[in-house]
Amino acid sequence: MFAERGLAVLRIALSTTALLTALPFTASAEAKAPSPGERIASALRSSPVYVDPAYEKSVPPARQDQLARRIARTGLPIKVVLTPLIKGDSFNGDSAVLAEVVHDRLAQRDLVLITTDGEFTDSLNGYEWPGDAHQARDAVAAVGFLDEMGEAGPAERTAKAIELVEQGDGTKAYEEATSDLNGGSGSGPTSKSPSGKGTSQWRWSMLIAIPALAAAAALGLLLFVRRRSRHSRRSRRGSSFMYPHTVFAAARAADEAEVRRRAEAEVLDLGEAVRSTNPSDSSDSPASGLQRALDAYAAAGTVLDTSRGLPDLAGVLALTAEGRDALDAVSAPLPLCFFNPLHGRAADRLDWRALGRRDSLRVAACPTCADAVRLRRAPEVLTDTAEDGRRVPYFEVSNSFWATTGYGSLLADGDGGANLDDGADGSLALRVGRGEFRGTSRNRFRGEFSRDLGRR
Repeated sequence: MFAERGLAVLRIALSTTALLTALPFTASAEAKAPSPGERIASALRSSPVYVDPAYEKSVPPARQDQLARRIARTGLPIKVVLTPLIKGDSFNGDSAVLAEVVHDRLAQRDLVLITTDGEFTDSLNGYEWPGDAHQARDAVAAVGFLDEMGEAGPAERTAKAIELVEQGDGTKAYEEATSDLNGGSGSGPTSKSPSGKGTSQWRWSMLIAIPALAAAAALGLLLFVRRRSRHSRRSRRGSSFMYPHTVFAAARAADEAEVRRRAEAEVLDLGEAVRSTNPSDSSDSPASGLQRALDAYAAAGTVLDTSRGLPDLAGVLALTAEGRDALDAVSAPLPLCFFNPLHGRAADRLDWRALGRRDSLRVAACPTCADAVRLRRAPEVLTDTAEDGRRVPYFEVSNSFWATTGYGSLLADGDGGANLDDGADGSLALRVGRGEFRGTSRNRFRGEFSRDLGRR
């Protein structure tokens, strides 16, 4: 299996004098091609507007320059990404995934991102970090409901979105743009639809046939409901945090094959990092950084070999992060995001209590999820399959190793507190090694690694 092959290579390296003399590791001469997210982020560092070649006819270079100058005049950290989104691509056809990847690659705290929509090809989505000071989500969503934008192209829609974001009153703009729909059933002749069609088309449909009118009205209502679910209004955002239904509704669809490839690469990278570490740089104590990194590598290999889906693959990423922290001697590192480890490293710890429950947990969260909790919105969580076959937040699955550890958040934290009993420790790797992951026996990889260190 994958981890066994990687283990064999690592054990050979650990038993040679080359490791003891810390010979430099020769990396592959073949450079890795940048991922789509890295390529987009790199382009955005030189210009606030990125346009995929598929959109260049609609948004030519001259028009891109106009948009860039328009953004510069706002003085806001606005960036635009116009690229096709298709199910199964690097972003799984999801603009939210695209937005988070670009945000992570840019490493820019303050950001307003306008992107194409993976569901409605002529629509745009808005995202903002941190918080919602400029009401970007509603501002960009409003563009799709404006009559004047009915026949507009992506350049005109983007320019309008920038204008509404600059005004800073996106929620009001959204409410006004959808007032006709909100005030009635949405099936009358004056109702708007997300495509921006005028009233004459509805009246003509009525003259043709009543069934055609009913079908068109139903389609318009369906599109509006789907659009509204993606761009909820502020009044809905201010509602209480429901548990667990809204959490489940907000769960992200992730590409398991892509996450598996990422997890495999992370395990290999950790193994190479351990191989290139000089043992003399670490303490002889079993709790040394090198030993803990070896434990994490062994645990990650075990979980990867027996993984049954995204929750386990996310656990591999949590374990490799733990191993990296051990090698780098990071003091009190934050684990991956409690709500969804695929979001990456947490940025802060916060107290999270679900509505209707008295107990609270202190968890580590990424900036996006932390903002959602503070605004009483449902964060996007990783889901798992319950015993009855339902998809639920992973932390609701009984007898789940990841539910009891929160991918590290529910172990002893760096602030000196802990969510578990006094016997809890802050290491996922040691718990996997003790057999707590799926109730397995002591991890044989960890034992072999320990013997290797002892022989050295």
